[in-house]
Amino acid sequence: MNRIMVLGAGYAGLAAAVSLAGRTTRRDDVQITVVNAEERFTERLRLHQAASGQRLADLRIPELLDGTRVEFVRGWVTGVDPAARSVRIDDERVLEYDRLVYALGSVADTAAVPGVDDHAYTLNSAHDAQLLARRLASLGSGTVAVCGSGLTGVEAAAEIAEQHPALDVVLIGRQEPGSTLGPKAKAYLHGALARLGVRVVGGVEIVKVLSESVELAGGDSVAADVVLWTSGVRVPPLAAAAGFEVDERGRIVTDAALRSVSHPEVYAIGDAAAIRQGYGVMHGTCQSGMPTGVHAAVSIVREFSGKQPKRFRFGYLHAPISLGRHDAVIQFTRPDDSPKKLHLTGRRAVWYKETVSSSPWPSFVRLKKFPSAGSFAWRRGGRFTR
Repeated sequence: MNRIMVLGAGYAGLAAAVSLAGRTTRRDDVQITVVNAEERFTERLRLHQAASGQRLADLRIPELLDGTRVEFVRGWVTGVDPAARSVRIDDERVLEYDRLVYALGSVADTAAVPGVDDHAYTLNSAHDAQLLARRLASLGSGTVAVCGSGLTGVEAAAEIAEQHPALDVVLIGRQEPGSTLGPKAKAYLHGALARLGVRVVGGVEIVKVLSESVELAGGDSVAADVVLWTSGVRVPPLAAAAGFEVDERGRIVTDAALRSVSHPEVYAIGDAAAIRQGYGVMHGTCQSGMPTGVHAAVSIVREFSGKQPKRFRFGYLHAPISLGRHDAVIQFTRPDDSPKKLHLTGRRAVWYKETVSSSPWPSFVRLKKFPSAGSFAWRRGGRFTR
């Protein structure tokens, strides 16, 4: 029996599991297990909506996997033993594998700055987003500081400002919002934030978070009733503790086919992996994570057939950014994620984001039925581009 275990059922892990299930339906010698802390699928792309008080769809992983022969195990992974090829979960069960797909993702880096763990909210999970939503709903007025001016921070600040117009929303970060966009898309983003009343404090370094303020380098501070932390991510220490070769951020270093360079029976995908392409190491997004999951599935099936896995090649396509429920900006990119001239704004951008990139769930369903179609990932010149 070929025992395949997928750790984590986020975008990358679930893409791997569903693709594996579809590609092994005619094999009686394959057993697939998915381990995840929750039964509910976390739409991380929509957590900023949940944080602002909106209700998200209740998407259940076991329901998606129903009829696929994939076993779902609910539990927190507490340890991996690559020598024994086993995984331990929080109820002390030990699960064995022959092939492992490591997709445990990343969380907000709350350890980088003093006080973040004690005083800031995060968007690590639906539960975290709901905690923030309840806090925001209890404020009649006040200031919300969103720390981190990357795309997650921008989307969260815009969503909160739109849903809670009585609150003063401040977006704080080292870089100006939209720094990776082209000039016109960046200008539109800044105009949208201004229309929503979001104050931007850019070019600053956050040195400490207190219960009622965010302290900046140089002695300045921003008063805040609520702090949301979106600046930087970190991965669980499990991979390093297990003895996998990891990079300086704790991500598993992979070969060209996404296998661990120290343990080739392990595929590392999504945010948990340091995947090098010609333009550098990929940064974690749904856009890049899901193709890594499909590639791992295809490669494992190839190995079962006595073939060598192929090289993973990926190019970015776009940077979709919601600016509340009624506005958005889409920056189309080159494969290395640098901006092209082409971009969409306003209603066209809202349609694009909601139709093309807002939720992978329909793609998972299609992939379950038609695994060889690629579903959510199409290829151009050999590269996954979505």
